[in-house]
Amino acid sequence: MPDTTIDGAASAPQLRAYLAVPPVGTGPWPAVVVVHEAFGLTDDTRQQADRLAVGGYLALAPDLFTAGGPVRCLRSTFRALGRREGAAFDDLEAARSWLVRRPDCTGTVGIVGFCMGGGFALVAATRGFHASAPNYGQTPQDLERVLQGACPVVASYGGRDRTLPGAAQRLNGALTSLAVDHDVKEYPDAGHSFMNRHNTGPLAVLERVVGFGYHHPSAEDAWRRVFGFFARHLHDGDPTAD
Repeated sequence: MPDTTIDGAASAPQLRAYLAVPPVGTGPWPAVVVVHEAFGLTDDTRQQADRLAVGGYLALAPDLFTAGGPVRCLRSTFRALGRREGAAFDDLEAARSWLVRRPDCTGTVGIVGFCMGGGFALVAATRGFHASAPNYGQTPQDLERVLQGACPVVASYGGRDRTLPGAAQRLNGALTSLAVDHDVKEYPDAGHSFMNRHNTGPLAVLERVVGFGYHHPSAEDAWRRVFGFFARHLHDGDPTAD
């Protein structure tokens, strides 16, 4: 599918995005907002959206760096994540609303994110989405307060990820305490970014240097869990958050 643009975003008059539509049928389908990692809207993110589309979801990946690219936008985007407010969150809401308005959308929308995007997906679990899939995203210190009223969460972390020690355990404990339906798993043989494939170029080299990288068995199991969780909460969900 070609790239598209979203009106009504905060960071740019027209937010760039990639839309993947299920290849079979005419809908309506549930939808998923796909939040990219710190490298931006790469081919890897587009492939994640394509995978969701093949699974029966409208998948929209907004480019949170539309206003100036990663170099100019990365700091402000991480600042919004740390503060849990700002243009990046407004852009995600614009993406969600854009999907809901489409006649081929059921009105039920989930969110999935990777690395930086995983942090956004976790915080956004309280912001109108029906299910959230944060993958190796940052976990705020005040998790229980941040996740009050959260939608169901399916999360995946790598046991060899030295950047997020104990994140899976903290998140599992907070969601259990809040009685939020959840599935949190840590993969002992996986590191950070284990669901992302940067096969060539500078991103792949950087990942090898810092110990990140794709881990096929863990990634496939994580996707199996995401699709199973989304099937329960998006296909069978009640679109009342809109």
